[in-house]
Amino acid sequence: MQDIPDYSDNQPGVDIQVYEHERAMTKDNHLLGRFRLSGIPHAPQIEVTFDRDANGILNVFSMDKSSSKSQSIIRTNDKGRLSKEEIEKMLHETKQYEKEDEEQREKVAARNNLECYVYSVKQAADSALDDKLSSPDKTKYKSG
Repeated sequence: MQDIPDYSDNQPGVDIQVYEHERAMTKDNHLLGRFRLSGIPHAPQIEVTFDRDANGILNVFSMDKSSSKSQSIIRTNDKGRLSKEEIEKMLHETKQYEKEDEEQREKVAARNNLECYVYSVKQAADSALDDKLSSPDKTKYKSG
């Protein structure tokens, strides 16, 4: 498991992780590298681009469009990359676990949809109750 902080509103930065392979879950893929894009505004618009040159050198570039803050990493073929045999093995695993990976994608999508729905219901309830509760009741409602 990666030591990555949980996401939250108004976080000052974002961790960019670069994996190679095609499995549904990052734990089943190979981590090439990671870096942090920090000093970003509260509503970032982050764009990540990948470029591989003729020599197989991978350049990963991230930029927040609103602040123009950027960060990148470069990975050469000899630095943390998989061997041809390891790539072949992982491609075989991709085919072998295709059905399980699709089921995992569907579970994650369903959970994300549920979390979005619960969040929107909570926001609507907060908004509706905000005008109707007294100040002490608002404090009690929001604390528990």
